Amino acid sequence: FKNIANEILEDKSKRFTEQNKTNLDEILKPFSEKIKDFEKKVGEAYDKEMRDKISLKEEMKNLLQLNTKLSEEANNLTKALKGDTKKQGNWGELILEKILERSGLKKDSEYKTQVVTRNVDGETIKPDVVVFLPDKKHLVVDSKVSLVAYEQFANAETEETREQFLKEHINSVRSHVKLLGEKNYYTSTDFSTPDFVLLFMPIESAFSAAMQGDAELFSLAWDKHIVIVSPTTLLATLRTVESLWKIESQNRSEERRVGKECRSRWSPYH
Repeated sequence: FKNIANEILEDKSKRFTEQNKTNLDEILKPFSEKIKDFEKKVGEAYDKEMRDKISLKEEMKNLLQLNTKLSEEANNLTKALKGDTKKQGNWGELILEKILERSGLKKDSEYKTQVVTRNVDGETIKPDVVVFLPDKKHLVVDSKVSLVAYEQFANAETEETREQFLKEHINSVRSHVKLLGEKNYYTSTDFSTPDFVLLFMPIESAFSAAMQGDAELFSLAWDKHIVIVSPTTLLATLRTVESLWKIESQNRSEERRVGKECRSRWSPYH
């Protein structure tokens, strides 16, 4: 009986062990597969992260080189332009033209360049750009470039010389404001303008330096019916005008549609 009991116990234990092993394999197999899948994903993520880091490092390197190149080109441009007032003016008008193109406005239908007209005193005036607004309104933009003092301010090595050249830069901008104010663009007899004109400074940093260095500059210009704008603020203004034209076009389309429906409804052949 004892031997038979031992054989039965051994057989049951063996079967129980095999059954447990089978059950355990079935339980652990999906978990093992998930671990392998997780390890694979971690490895892939690590490889991707390493590639991204290398790519980002290369992009940063390229960006640094590009910034260095742009700075050198800007300095060369400044040196080339600062001694030639006419070239400065042409360059400023070129930047203004590029901003107009990016604004979405259509040339000759929504804005015109080099418009010749007269002010209320009968004097000939030629604003750089006249932007047309809905309801037969207009917006005058005139580009003014001031590089000499600003270039010296930007490259000054001491705080004392920086302050000196900043004052000269501000005085240059004030002079532009005074001269532009004397032209009385807003009194033109050929188009209806708002009570102010936009003085465009094509160098963002020069605009910021002047505004930060002279808290009264904006008020001074405003009193002469002038608003000083930079590339960023001018582009935002022109985009607003472009949106106004879109709304105007939609309103006209709706009016034509309603008019057509009314005519069709009241037609004797309807």
